[in-house]
Amino acid sequence: MVVPALNEAENLPHVFATLPDWIHEVVLVDGASTDGTAEVARALRPGVVVVPQRGKGKGDALISGFRACSGDIVVTVDADGSADGREIGSYVAALLGGADFAKGSRFTPGGATDDMTTVRRLGNRALCAAVNAKFGARYTDLCYGYNAFWRRCLDVIDLDCTGFEVETLMNIRVVTAGLRVREVPSHEHLRIHGASKLRAVRDGLRALHVILRERPNRRARRTGPFAARLDAARGRLP
Repeated sequence: MVVPALNEAENLPHVFATLPDWIHEVVLVDGASTDGTAEVARALRPGVVVVPQRGKGKGDALISGFRACSGDIVVTVDADGSADGREIGSYVAALLGGADFAKGSRFTPGGATDDMTTVRRLGNRALCAAVNAKFGARYTDLCYGYNAFWRRCLDVIDLDCTGFEVETLMNIRVVTAGLRVREVPSHEHLRIHGASKLRAVRDGLRALHVILRERPNRRARRTGPFAARLDAARGRLP
């Protein structure tokens, strides 16, 4: 499990308390926190892997965390207390049931959100509609950070962004790669302590830039070296 964190010391006790006992590895990426986030994480979970973030941004943090993972399944969870770790079982079940990528959704039946302004809701809906129209996806949610996937899927989605647009990029590349995606209902709770680092307009524009720059040419991406990497990754997965 990868948890990007920047000054989330007060929230970590709530986040870690919801994690299932069977999770074998937690990778916390510390974005140069000044509130003792890394120390709190180690005290709460002695086996936690703390990765100091060298760059900036959520995308950079996730990429750093992915490099440090050793398990076959990777789960991404925000450190603000908005995600309920008890839902992880549903994500893992989706992967064991045949999905390559289990995508959290607050708007599929069974999902909900307590922490979305009208502006963010409308922006998410518009960006989601754009991705569905351009890339042939059927997503109900786009900008959400609670996801799970087989680690070797990283070989084919090849992330290369640094900010909050990382979720948009992941969702686009899994569908253009032809990966099997299953949406998992998720309840997003209010951040427990602190202020959100998300900036709706700025980060929405970054997500839009990703949508505009990515190519929907699935046929090309599923032939040649790309298809070979996908087949190889699937061949190594259960």
